[in-house]
Amino acid sequence: MRNLITALLREEKIRTTDPKAKELRRWVDRVITLGKRGDLHARRQALSIVQDKAVVRKLFDTIGPRFKDRPGGYTRIIKIGIRHGDAAQMSVIELVGGEADKERSAGGKKRRRSRRQAAEKQEAAA
Repeated sequence: MRNLITALLREEKIRTTDPKAKELRRWVDRVITLGKRGDLHARRQALSIVQDKAVVRKLFDTIGPRFKDRPGGYTRIIKIGIRHGDAAQMSVIELVGGEADKERSAGGKKRRRSRRQAAEKQEAAA
C-alpha cells in the first residue's frame, strides 16, 4: 500500500484495481491531511508512510497548500472496466484539482469525428 501511496502522490493519477483504489483513498486522504498541517511532526509521520523524500517535499510544498481550504475528499475514483487477464474491476484514482481537471475545464468538450465525417471534410477541401 505504501508503494501505491507514493506513486499516487508522485504521478497524481494511477490505474489499479477497484478494491485497492478504495483502500488507497483512505490512506491518501490521511497523508494529504498531514501535508495540510505542515509542521515537523506531520512531516515525520508522512515520512514513515511515503517512501520517497522528494514526494514528501512535493506533498508539503504543493499538494498540501492546494487542498488547504478543502475539508476532505481529495481523490476521485473512476471505474474503467475489467482487466482482460483475470476480469478484475479496474479503476483510475486521481487527485482532485490536478492538471487533468485544468485541461478538461479549459479545453471544453472535444468530439470525435467519424470516418464518414472526416472523408466528407477531406472531399470538400479537395
